[in-house]
Amino acid sequence: MPGAMLLDAIPCPKQRKQVIPTLTKLLVFQAIGEAFSRALSLPIPGPVIGMVYLLIYLMLKDGEAAKLAPAASQLLSYLPLLFVPAAVGILVHVQRVASEWLPIVAALVSSTVVSIIVTAAVMRWLQK
Repeated sequence: MPGAMLLDAIPCPKQRKQVIPTLTKLLVFQAIGEAFSRALSLPIPGPVIGMVYLLIYLMLKDGEAAKLAPAASQLLSYLPLLFVPAAVGILVHVQRVASEWLPIVAALVSSTVVSIIVTAAVMRWLQK
C-alpha cells in the first residue's frame, strides 16, 4: 500500500501525523484548480491552477510551508515513479519517434533555449 510506505518512511511520529493533513491540502488545492479550470473551460490544466492557488495560500499564511514540508519531502521521493508512464509511451511509439526525430529534437532544443532566456530575464528583473 503506497500510503503505508509513505508513513513508514517518516521517522518521527509527530511528522507522521502531518502526512494525512498535508496530502489532503494538496488534493484540495488540486481539486479547486480542476473545478476552476473546467468551470471556465480554461486551456490550463487544473492541477497547475491548483498549484498557483497553493502558492498564494503559502505566501499569505505564515508558517504553513514549514508544516507541509516534511510530508511533501517524502512525497517528492516518489516523484521518479511519475516518469515511468512517459518512458513506456516513448517505447510503445518508438517507430513514430524514429520517423519524427527532427521535429522532436527541434522542439526540445528550442523550448530549452527559450526557458533559459526567460529564466535569466526573470532573475535579472527580480534582482533589481
